Amino acid sequence: MIIRNHYIDQIRPFFDSDLIKVITGIRRCGKSVILSQIAEEYRAAGKPVLFINFESLEYSAAIPDAAALVSHVKEKLSDTEKLYVFLDEVQLVKDWNIACRSLRLENLSLFITGSNSKLLSGEFTKELSGRYISFGVRPFVYKEIVEYASQIGKNYSIADYLVYGGFPKIIELPDKESVTQYLNDLNQTIIINDIMNRYRIRKTELFKRLVNYVLISNARIFSANSVQHYLTSEKIGCSINTVMKYLSYLEEAYVIRKVPQYSTKAKRELSFFAKIYDEDVSFNTIRQHKGRFDLTHNLENIVFNELVYMGYEVSVFTKGNQEIDFLAIKGTKEYLVQVAYSITEESTYEREFALFNALDQSRKKIIITNDEVDYSTSPVEHISLARFLFMTSLER
Repeated sequence: MIIRNHYIDQIRPFFDSDLIKVITGIRRCGKSVILSQIAEEYRAAGKPVLFINFESLEYSAAIPDAAALVSHVKEKLSDTEKLYVFLDEVQLVKDWNIACRSLRLENLSLFITGSNSKLLSGEFTKELSGRYISFGVRPFVYKEIVEYASQIGKNYSIADYLVYGGFPKIIELPDKESVTQYLNDLNQTIIINDIMNRYRIRKTELFKRLVNYVLISNARIFSANSVQHYLTSEKIGCSINTVMKYLSYLEEAYVIRKVPQYSTKAKRELSFFAKIYDEDVSFNTIRQHKGRFDLTHNLENIVFNELVYMGYEVSVFTKGNQEIDFLAIKGTKEYLVQVAYSITEESTYEREFALFNALDQSRKKIIITNDEVDYSTSPVEHISLARFLFMTSLER
C-alpha cells in the first residue's frame, strides 16, 4: 500500500498535540490505512501504541460503550510515557464522544476515524469547543492510483479512472466484473446501512429514487425545487424540506459535495442553486445502463475532485448568463477553469473559448479537456487531462 503523505503531512504537526485528531471520509477511501501508517511511524520510533478497530468483533463486543472504552485505554496508560491511541470507526461505540472528551485529559495523543461527518456536529463539537482538529480523506486521485497500480503490477488507465473512479480496493481486483460488483456492494452498504438505517428512513422508495437521480446528475446545476419536480414527474410526491433533508444526509456520509454558485453581480454565493459532485465518479457509472458511460460529466467531476485534493477552494462562477465551471482559489491566486471532454470540433472550440471573452484579465483562464493537442491562446491556457492529473497545482 502506498504511503499517503499528502494527508499524513497535514496531520504530522499535530502528532503530539493534545487536540483530538479526527480523520473523516467516505467508507473504504483509505482512512484506516492512513491511521495504521501513522501508528507504524510511532512503533518504528519505539513509542507505545494502542490501535483499536471497532469493525473487528474482538473489540466491538468487548468495548460496547464509553465506560468500557475509557477503562480499556486507562489500563494501558503509563505515568511516564505518552500513549498513542488510535480508534478506528469509533462512532460504532455508544457515547463515543463522551469517551473521547474524557480520554483527551489523560497522558495520551488521540486519533480517531469515522465515516460520518456527524463526528463534528452537535454535542461533540460543543463539548470539545476547539479541542479537536479534523482532516478529510478522499478516494485515490489519479497520481495515487498510478503509484499503487505500479506497486502491485497493475495498469489503470485514465479511461478506467473516468469510468470506475478511485476507491483503492478496485485497483486490486482482477477484472471489470469484479470491480462493478464491489462498487455495487459498496453503494448498497453506504446508502442502505450507513444512511437509511442511521436516519431511520421509512420512505425507502422515495429516498432511493432521489439518490439515483442526484448521483447520475453529477456536475449539473440544480436546486431542491428541480429535484422535487423530477420526483413529482415520476409520480413520487415529496416536500422541498424532505429533499433538502435527504441531500444533507448524502453530504454527511461524504457521498456528494454541494458546490455553490458565485455571482459577480451580487458578489456573494447564491444559496438556492448549486452543482453537486459525486465523491467518486463510480456512483454515476454503476447507475448507467448498457455501458453508456457519462464520460463528459465524469471528467468535470474528476477535475473538481483533483482541484479539491490540490487544496483549492472551489465554486461555480457566473456572470450574467455566462457560467464558468470553476472559480478555484488558493491564497491570493484565483483561476477560472472551464472543462470540456473535447474541443476538436470547431463549434465546440468557439463555444468554450467564447465563455472567457467577456471576462477581465485579473484571473488566470484555463480550459481542461481530454485532447492531447495544445489549443492554448494568449489569454487562455489549454491543459490536457493527461497533464492535469499529474500536476500538483494549477501552476505546475
